[in-house]
Amino acid sequence: MVQNPTKSLAEDVAFTKSAIDSLKSEVVLVGHSYGGVVITEAGTHPQVTDLVYIAAFAPDKGESVSSLIANPPPGTPVPPILPPQDGYLFLDRAKFAASFAADVEPETASFMADSQVPWGVDALSGAVSEPAWKTKPCYYLVTSYDKMIPPPAQRKMAERARARVSEVAGSHSIYVSKPREVAEIIEKAAASSN
Repeated sequence: MVQNPTKSLAEDVAFTKSAIDSLKSEVVLVGHSYGGVVITEAGTHPQVTDLVYIAAFAPDKGESVSSLIANPPPGTPVPPILPPQDGYLFLDRAKFAASFAADVEPETASFMADSQVPWGVDALSGAVSEPAWKTKPCYYLVTSYDKMIPPPAQRKMAERARARVSEVAGSHSIYVSKPREVAEIIEKAAASSN
């Protein structure tokens, strides 16, 4: 597992590729949310066999999180991103559970809100140069009650990437609320690369 610094896309991709270089095996990259942008760019590494998007952004060439969220459809929930503080973004703690972790136990959602990893403004605007999903098999887990990345946007990105799609009723924090379903799609990707 790689914990990206989330300062900029370029640094996160370099960090991920360095972790891949340290391995002597093939790799299945898994990305959640912004992590989907990282695996889209880092996935061109020759050791990467498959990509797994978990309620994640799957941008095309030249796209970034900023460009993908620029014009939400009317009525779409707006993520409670606070104004930048020293170049980093956070979600409003008071709105975190409802928007990010609606199906997670309240105590756990509260801990998640309090322990957020700061997200660099430069990471938000980092554009993909060459999407790995154009040449590598990919999987996508759509979360149908997501209030961070609207499910129609998830489905559209998954279709464009020609991903094998699974859909689960859950929030953006599906990896916490339904880890079995997340593990199953990762296992499918790993099995297909053998």
